[in-house]
Amino acid sequence: MQCCYRGLGQSAQIIHCEACVTAVTTGLPVVTTNIVVLHSTAFFSRDTILLNYLASTDVMWRLAVTKLFLCLWVVKKGGSHLQDTLKELNTEFAVSFYQKLAETENNSNLIVSPASVSVTLGLLQFGAKGNTFSQLESALGYNVNDHRVQEFLHRMYEDVTNSSQSTVLQLACALFVQNGTKLSPAFAQYVSSWVNSSLQQANFSEPNRTRTQISQWVHSQSGGEITDVMSCDLIGSTLTQIAMVNIVFFKSTWQKEFLITETQNLPFTIADGSTLKVPMMYQAAEVNFGQFKTPAEQRFTVVELSYLGNAISMLVVLPSERRTSLSLIEPYITARGIALWASSLRKIKMDVFLPRFKIQNKFNLKTVLHTLGIIDLFDPDKADFRGISEQDSLYVSEAIHEAKIEVTEEGTKASAVTAMVLLKRSRAPVFKADRPFFFLLRQANTGSILFVGRVQNPLA
Repeated sequence: MQCCYRGLGQSAQIIHCEACVTAVTTGLPVVTTNIVVLHSTAFFSRDTILLNYLASTDVMWRLAVTKLFLCLWVVKKGGSHLQDTLKELNTEFAVSFYQKLAETENNSNLIVSPASVSVTLGLLQFGAKGNTFSQLESALGYNVNDHRVQEFLHRMYEDVTNSSQSTVLQLACALFVQNGTKLSPAFAQYVSSWVNSSLQQANFSEPNRTRTQISQWVHSQSGGEITDVMSCDLIGSTLTQIAMVNIVFFKSTWQKEFLITETQNLPFTIADGSTLKVPMMYQAAEVNFGQFKTPAEQRFTVVELSYLGNAISMLVVLPSERRTSLSLIEPYITARGIALWASSLRKIKMDVFLPRFKIQNKFNLKTVLHTLGIIDLFDPDKADFRGISEQDSLYVSEAIHEAKIEVTEEGTKASAVTAMVLLKRSRAPVFKADRPFFFLLRQANTGSILFVGRVQNPLA
């Protein structure tokens, strides 16, 4: 089995301190959509814009060394540790994807679903050959053709789709295939056996009808949270052969809800130092928390708030010092760091303040995937998807990602409250997210990062 393992950086040092910490919210609907459009190169247009990627020598050196390290580690330790390794690789992709995207979205609110993106890239990897396959393998860190990897991914995605009365968690993927396009039998079987995946025929020569077809599927799979994900321009080309659409939808309530009667308009300091009044939720609760510091000695606090059932939780990361920018903390977030947080946090009763917020982002993934080394699949001359179809020379023309999150006291859209109440102050430590913070939604048993983002301005 070929493996690729990116450098995880230096582990954060743990500082147990009952000082100020961060806060999170109650229930929230979260939804994300991925759109990948594959074109045939039979009538390649010269107007297609190709993007180039230059990897730094340092990054490539770390990739080579860590890949060698992981291969030797797996051989030495054997298959019993493979599941933990794959969990860490999955988390490392999530972190790298977020950090690359965050670099292009300075000082803005951000929400993405690495789980959604990795599902889509995994399907593409199964149908890829040659260098296109190698680039996807290097970015994801694993080979989807390995049966042990497939077993791990199947179990993980099955766990992701497990819902209960208190929590709805849905993952679904559909391939809309142009009528007459002959798919590889192995690829068609792989897709049909994937969790909540389906193949659907479409006629891309009728863009309005196809757009409606895709939108209806997205609407039904996302609980109505996302309705318009693809413009006619994206699917109107006569070269379009396949549109790959992926949905991850999450909605739940907190293990302990924030009371709307406790929400007040309080100051929130944004990145430029100015302040604004935002609806700040509050509760006195027993939460998991810890304080850490980066190798550069910047201290930060992590607070974990669980949703009903404790299967999924939100981790909120807040710089401990008001003068420390969130941008100084984000580069040090790693897969090993997140695992360290999860194992090192301890329960304590504290006053938790978290702003109510809502974020919705839509991105073209070409640029960020290029920075992760995934280049050839966008190039009509280099893309190799013979594992999907031998009939046409396919390449990815568009890759769209849309994610949405809403955090409220009870997990539903709350109307404005004019009556404000004074909060009773206790002697407990205070976690007050009154400045920019980072957050992620993590599944406990798989370690899967479902959503990750940051809040720079709760009102934006």
